[in-house]
Amino acid sequence: MGIFDQITGTLTDQLGPFGPLIAVGTLGVVLILICIPILIKQSQDPLDKLKKANNTGKAPDTNKDRLRTKSRNEKLEKYATFLEPQDEKQLSQMRLTLMQAGYRDRDAVRYFHFAQFALGIGGLVLGTIYFVFFMSGEDTTTQQTLMYTLGPGGIGYMLPKYWVTKRKQKRQEEIEQGFPDSLDMMLTCVEAGQSMDQAIIRVSREMHASYPALAEEYEIVSHQMKAGRDKPSVLGDMAERCGVQDISSFVTVLIQSQSFGTSIADALRVYASEMRDKRVMRAEEKANKLPTKMTLSTMMFTVPPLLIILVGPSVLGIMELFSMGGP
Repeated sequence: MGIFDQITGTLTDQLGPFGPLIAVGTLGVVLILICIPILIKQSQDPLDKLKKANNTGKAPDTNKDRLRTKSRNEKLEKYATFLEPQDEKQLSQMRLTLMQAGYRDRDAVRYFHFAQFALGIGGLVLGTIYFVFFMSGEDTTTQQTLMYTLGPGGIGYMLPKYWVTKRKQKRQEEIEQGFPDSLDMMLTCVEAGQSMDQAIIRVSREMHASYPALAEEYEIVSHQMKAGRDKPSVLGDMAERCGVQDISSFVTVLIQSQSFGTSIADALRVYASEMRDKRVMRAEEKANKLPTKMTLSTMMFTVPPLLIILVGPSVLGIMELFSMGGP
């Protein structure tokens, strides 16, 4: 008998059939009560102290502050150490992942971890209630107890990550699908005499109805260029936000064209043609995968009825023959 079985038996003898469940719940509550005050305790920022010291008592201009920069959620600010990774590399990676999924809010990382924590605790509570009222009994094993109590909590904790991953994939697919059309439209604008900045603004307006994610990226680029940022850094940020290889290659082409002084229209014409060919190859690749994916479903729904039609009469005849030849 292992140590785990001995502990389970002792708890069952001392506390009854719900002994392991009561011990796990008590340990979880104790850990929460001990760890949360330690994690959320945060010293006051010296910059905030300086702002309070220099405050003259005038009401701040909220509209001007909102236009300059979006303020953080004050309710989540005191839980920053608990809702944000302390490692700067992990924090930047998580922020980039959420940005590629379309969440650009400054508190996106905090909202994500808060959703994980809330759904995990909620799933744990619901699983415990369901187990106590519907599944508890003398025949319930420890494995079933842990599965019904901890399983919903784990699912709730992983649900926000799954949602962000699927949203990121869907957004990248939308950008890949609409990127060749945006290049053709940008080439038309440049050949008509517009500058690259004007072409990007026009493309962002025209693409908003069909591909809103790509139009939003072009709109961000146009606003950053109007603000005075240099074009290579703006395009590099766009490639990082999208996370698509085609966008990164496009940014490289534009930067090299600007550096060497070549015609942007020629570079766009060649690259747009390559992107159209690449989109056709993607469609052909999906079409070639389709028969392989349909093979299993075709066999499952076609072969059994066919066997019943072909072999069924023979089986019935043999059964009747044996029944007639019997005593």
